[in-house]
Amino acid sequence: MPAASPTEERQPAAPATTAPPPFVLWREVLVAYAAPAVMAGTGGLATGQPELGLAAVTTIAGTSALVAALVGARHRRRPAGSWAERGPRPLVTALFGLGAAALALALGTAGAQLLPRIPALADSPWPGRLRFDLPVSAAIAATAVTWRWRGTRPRRRRAR
Repeated sequence: MPAASPTEERQPAAPATTAPPPFVLWREVLVAYAAPAVMAGTGGLATGQPELGLAAVTTIAGTSALVAALVGARHRRRPAGSWAERGPRPLVTALFGLGAAALALALGTAGAQLLPRIPALADSPWPGRLRFDLPVSAAIAATAVTWRWRGTRPRRRRAR
């Protein structure tokens, strides 16, 4: 067996168990805003839809960032051992995604009905987009934040 080099001898051994990375809310919110804004904005430019470009930085990315902030803040205040930590990660993630989508659909439908009554928005296509933009953005943001939050929680050991 060849002798270890001096640099290899000075390296401490990696710990057997590593702690999961921390959940950093501001980064989650930043990504939740930037990713859909860039993707939808690029799609609006590529297809020649200026209304999609405007929606990208308002209803799509704004909804995503707001939902990420709300869901992430709730997860950070969640007590250790809560149902969201104990349940299967895919199921918990799906429940948060569907719950956020349902709530956003209700808000988007109400907004699409009420906002055209405002004279300045009467001829705008923007309120009509709320029925689609809000639930899709909310579902993606809640799903991503919940999945990433669960990845920062320590794994529990199964009893044998």
